[in-house]
Amino acid sequence: MAQYIKLPKTCSLIENGNVSLLVKNEFKEKLLKQGISNPKELIDNPSYLSKKDFKGRGPLTSILIQDSNGERMVAKRCMRGGLFSISIAFKLKGETVFGLVLNPLTRELFTAVKGKGASLNGRQITVSTTMTVSESFLVTGFPYNLRDCFDPLLTRFSKCLKASQGVRRLGSAAIDLCFVACGRFDGFWEQNLKPWDTAAGELIAREAGAIVTDFSNKPFTIYKKEILATNGRIHKEMLSLLKIETS
Repeated sequence: MAQYIKLPKTCSLIENGNVSLLVKNEFKEKLLKQGISNPKELIDNPSYLSKKDFKGRGPLTSILIQDSNGERMVAKRCMRGGLFSISIAFKLKGETVFGLVLNPLTRELFTAVKGKGASLNGRQITVSTTMTVSESFLVTGFPYNLRDCFDPLLTRFSKCLKASQGVRRLGSAAIDLCFVACGRFDGFWEQNLKPWDTAAGELIAREAGAIVTDFSNKPFTIYKKEILATNGRIHKEMLSLLKIETS
């Protein structure tokens, strides 16, 4: 990854499966600014939760790493489209306090600290001001186990496609959330995601002003199977579109 963003190898974000000194120092600096007096112990001895070894909700501190969010695109060699990302989140006492999403090919680095806002390459970002779904551009994704939820997925997709200006599928939930955060999309929904898919992007979106819930408008956590993130203005309308009528 260092070669994509022209950093020396010693400054890569992940080294031999562990978070590098560069990222550790970044975490320490952000935690100190939040008034945490001794972040060194927390950072140097976290629980690393990745898709390779995730087993539960973790202890006091944890770092959730998604080293290739959008790996289908990577496997199909679609990297020139910029449709994958590196996603890292830091959780403290069960709450995500720092998020980082990197698109190595476009050199876009999204970051957020809880209570401090979100930024893209150091510049503050905010969600769009679009007022209705009929004026909105939306983004979604499809789970690996598509056949297990095909009917409700297709119903939701069809309703949102008909109601909006258009729906895109980029292939990386982390990027989708960041694109809502910076106003490129007005809303994002998906189901059957994992904690490492959403931990960093969800914080970045919220810190940029997004509303993030499940499809029932209940508060979102990274352990839920449904996520809806919008600019807030279209949230109620999106909830209605995502509702599945039962006979």
